[in-house]
Amino acid sequence: MSCQRDQRKWNRFRVRARASKDTAMKPDVSVVVPVFDEEGAAPALAREIAAAFAGRAFELIFVNDASRDGTAAALAALRGEIPQLRLLDHARNAGQSRAVRSGVMAARAPIVVTLDGDGQNDPADAPRLVDRLAAGPARLAMVGGVRVKRQDSLAKKLASRFANGVRQALLKDAAADTGCGLKAMRREAFLRLPYFDHLHRFLPALMIREGYEIAFEPVGHRPRQAGRSKYTNLGRLWASLSDLSGVMWLISRARPPGEVSEASGQGASGKSGEHHRNDDQVEGAGEEGHASSGETRLARR
Repeated sequence: MSCQRDQRKWNRFRVRARASKDTAMKPDVSVVVPVFDEEGAAPALAREIAAAFAGRAFELIFVNDASRDGTAAALAALRGEIPQLRLLDHARNAGQSRAVRSGVMAARAPIVVTLDGDGQNDPADAPRLVDRLAAGPARLAMVGGVRVKRQDSLAKKLASRFANGVRQALLKDAAADTGCGLKAMRREAFLRLPYFDHLHRFLPALMIREGYEIAFEPVGHRPRQAGRSKYTNLGRLWASLSDLSGVMWLISRARPPGEVSEASGQGASGKSGEHHRNDDQVEGAGEEGHASSGETRLARR
C-alpha cells in the first residue's frame, strides 16, 4: 500500500512538473510566415524576425506551401541557430491563406503576427504592432500594417489602389491596405473567421463582421531581393474582385447575438440565477484549433 501511495504521489508530481514546464515555455507571440519557393529570401527573413523579437517569449513558424526549390532545406539548416523556429510542410500547394491558417492553428501563443515570406515586410515593425494590440482593449482583435513608400512597380501600385478603393466602398472596412502581409492578431479571433481561399485579403472586414475592432499602423516596405512574385497584377485584381460578392454575402448573413447569458444552478442560498458573459467568453464556440477561452479575453459581439 505504501509503495502504491508513493507511486501515485510521484505520478502527480510528474504531471504538475510537466504542466509547469509547458506553461513556462509557452510563447507570448507566434510569428507565422507562409513561404512558397522562397529559398533566397526565407533564411535572411528568419534571422531578421529572430533579431526583432530578441528578449521576448516568441516562436517562429514557417509554413512551407509545397515549395519546389530548396526552401525547406534552407530553413531546416537554421534550427540550431534559431531554437524558436518551427517548420510546417504542406503536402500540396494550397495558397497563402491556407498556409497562414495552418500556421495560426499550430501557434501556441494568444497573439499571432503574420508576415509575407518574400522579405518585403520589415520585421522590425512587428513588435510595435504587437505592443499596440496587447495594450488595447479586449475588443481590439487586429492591428494591420499600412505600407508607406511602397517599393513596387507603378502598375502594381495602381492595381492595388483600385482594388482597395472598390473594396472600401463595398465593405466599409476602413482599411487602406489589406494587401500588407504584416499584421498582429488575436489567435482566437482569427480562428473564429469563416475560412475560404484568399481570406487574407479580407481580414479587416471579417473581423468587423464578428464584432471586433481593428486598428492600423504605418510600416515600412522593401524591394524584393530574391525570387519573384507569385501573383500577376491582373490575377490578383481578378481574385480580389471575384471574392467581393462572397464576402458581402457573409456580412449580410451575420447575426450577432450580443451578450450571451448562461443560466446557473441553485447556489448556496437556494436561489437560481443567470450568469452573464460575452459571447466570446463561451467555451468551444468554433471549429478545431481555437484557443481556450481563458487564454485571451475577446470583445463582445
